[in-house]
Amino acid sequence: MLLGVTGGIAAYKSAELVRRLRDAGAQVRVVMTAGATKFVTPLTFQAVSGHRVYGPDIFISESDDGMDHIHLARWADAVVVAPASANFIARLSMGMADDLLASICLATTATVAAAPAMNKEMWSAAATMDNVAKLRARGVHIVGPDAGDQACGEQGLGRMREVNRLVEDIARLFGADGALAGKRVLITAGPTREPIDPVRFISNRSSGKMGVAMAIAAAAEGADVTVVSGPLRVTVPPYIANVAVETAEQMWQAVAERLGETDIFIAAAAVADFRADSVATDKVAKADLGGALKLVPTTDILAAVCKAKPRPFVIGFAAETRDIESRGKEKLDRKGADVMIANPVGQAGTGFDADDNQATMLWHGGRKEFPRARKDELAKQLMSVISERYHAAKNSA
Repeated sequence: MLLGVTGGIAAYKSAELVRRLRDAGAQVRVVMTAGATKFVTPLTFQAVSGHRVYGPDIFISESDDGMDHIHLARWADAVVVAPASANFIARLSMGMADDLLASICLATTATVAAAPAMNKEMWSAAATMDNVAKLRARGVHIVGPDAGDQACGEQGLGRMREVNRLVEDIARLFGADGALAGKRVLITAGPTREPIDPVRFISNRSSGKMGVAMAIAAAAEGADVTVVSGPLRVTVPPYIANVAVETAEQMWQAVAERLGETDIFIAAAAVADFRADSVATDKVAKADLGGALKLVPTTDILAAVCKAKPRPFVIGFAAETRDIESRGKEKLDRKGADVMIANPVGQAGTGFDADDNQATMLWHGGRKEFPRARKDELAKQLMSVISERYHAAKNSA
């Protein structure tokens, strides 16, 4: 994503916007107008984006051919201008190319969105309204503005949309025409913790990274996503609904409450297989722990969802240390899922609590291999095939 920052006090919010976009899985490059550099330094955006920042001068180029405006226009999947000042909106509506950002907006074929930020009278002025109408007619998405206190001391419509809401709006732009647009996806993620006493619990090495990556990938395909998560070591983006739980029973209850409104269920959580038969109110002495601990099975959430009527399209995960595919096939049949994603765990650098993963996707009559990749990249590949399998099942029903 290419983020354009124009001159206005709201430019300070754009640094946080970069961080939130990166949390959501985006790569971000920043282009600043001359006015923007009066409010925030390029070094700030370099630090939060992890990349060099481009200034306003179209004639200063890092590329050998001097065509930064074309290279960046082709690189971006979307161009978002936030804040978009009244001046920039006017220049954009006229098709001007008098600085790098305006030239990129004119040269790109990607989605373009603008988040206006200005005084309320400037926003409501006839000239601004005409310019905004022209941009909308050309397919530019206008996001906001919101009403509230303004830097000038007045109140009214003209504030740049708050960062979390802006990230949600941008995510919808990407998913509006996605393969899962309008579908409701429920995903479990992370481990569960089954308490023994106030100090100890039964759990596993899952970090939740794969489940959250699947949620981000589903949202990018246009789905309305809810994550039911155990204790995570990764953050769920603000545009994805998150129900935080701790135990397997709490996770099952949260899933069961939402099954009636779910199209696709993805069981990515590593749910503890057993829990303590009873939880001690005081810490159990070490000497007594072995004899005092009686285990009973937890609810098999994947199997329970597969038996639900009506039931969603169900995807399970099989984390295995050996015989990956054969065990995945056995679990596919035993649980009654539509798709099973078998992945190796226990190897250095992949699987549980790692940034990478690899998988074999299995379904009745088919399979597909996915080589080792970063979990966010793997999730995109997996969701693409899941979408295909979901629509194929619906068409054959």
